[in-house]
Amino acid sequence: MFRRFYPREYYDSTYSIDFQKYYQKGYRGVIFDIDNTLVEHDAPADVRAIELIKNLKKIGFSVCFLSNNDEQRVADFNKELGAFYIYKAGKPLAKGYRQAMNLMGCDENNTMFVGDQIFTDIWGANNARVRSVLVQPIAKHEEIQIVLKRIPEKLILRCYLKKHKLRTKEKD
Repeated sequence: MFRRFYPREYYDSTYSIDFQKYYQKGYRGVIFDIDNTLVEHDAPADVRAIELIKNLKKIGFSVCFLSNNDEQRVADFNKELGAFYIYKAGKPLAKGYRQAMNLMGCDENNTMFVGDQIFTDIWGANNARVRSVLVQPIAKHEEIQIVLKRIPEKLILRCYLKKHKLRTKEKD
């Protein structure tokens, strides 16, 4: 019933993902949501995010930020990172994900997406047929529209975890 919303993997944090393993499996592009995936909502790129993106590029990944935020927010976040980015992406529509893959020179077979929201990030990645990776949100305090979306997300996540007998670890 909820399969279209299920992530391919679920991690406790973006920073606990073994990206080297994905590179060895043939993945070459990583698309990220920004807010509550890499940093708290509206926060600038911090040391952890900068280091992650730097390491991903060193491994050989192309990186793109895909956000429903306005250009100012996404451009400011990307200033020190030098990645591709798309603002006002219209997630969960697949169009932004496809545009990101085109920018990175990747396709749905070698691209993964990492985000914290089921109804925008994961559903959109699944619509675009890229590997969807859900992470727990960084901040506990969120805007009211996101708090309201988290209520049905919890039901879907509970069903996903029950089906896969997982907590917050990778599913093969």
